[in-house]
Amino acid sequence: MLKKGFVVGWLTLLSGIVAAVFWYNDWKYQLPTPVPANYRPVANGTRIDFKSKIPGQSDKPLFLHFYNPHCPCSRFNKNHFKTLVNSYGKDVQFVVVVLSDETHTVDYIQDKIGLKIPVIFDQTVAEQCGVYATPQAAIIGRDQRLYYRGNYNASRYCTEEKTAYARIAIEGLLKSQSLPAANVLAMKSYGCTIPLCKN
Repeated sequence: MLKKGFVVGWLTLLSGIVAAVFWYNDWKYQLPTPVPANYRPVANGTRIDFKSKIPGQSDKPLFLHFYNPHCPCSRFNKNHFKTLVNSYGKDVQFVVVVLSDETHTVDYIQDKIGLKIPVIFDQTVAEQCGVYATPQAAIIGRDQRLYYRGNYNASRYCTEEKTAYARIAIEGLLKSQSLPAANVLAMKSYGCTIPLCKN
């Protein structure tokens, strides 16, 4: 009887530890990413000239996907991002901007996200757009002005249709609409700090 009580107590303790770890990780990724001390905000409407930084620039609007292959939030966002590329790739140029402290190849990143789209490794692009966390989206209009910079979704797993901020922004830009005043959850960065993967 004592042995059975010990086993039950031990299993209860292990279950509690596992639940606490899951709760902590979920709570941690719901917190906003700390704003860096030297952060310089970039307002929507700011003209951004990438010159030769973006490969094969076209006259389409530009969607920059700021990504770190080691960021759990970037991994959660993968399927949502692929859906955006598949839905709007004919009208919008998609480019992955890798923000990592490690060296990766284009093929490695394309394999990680499951898409053969342009990849760049230039962290100054993030500074130009006011991005300091991954995953983040920045959408630049044909006039080279920042139309949207922010989150993909309010949900960690990008499953909430009502708050699909990046998709809503793409559709607004393609319809030549002014971007409505953004929700705080759209503009406040959540995810991993750059270039390191930590929250």
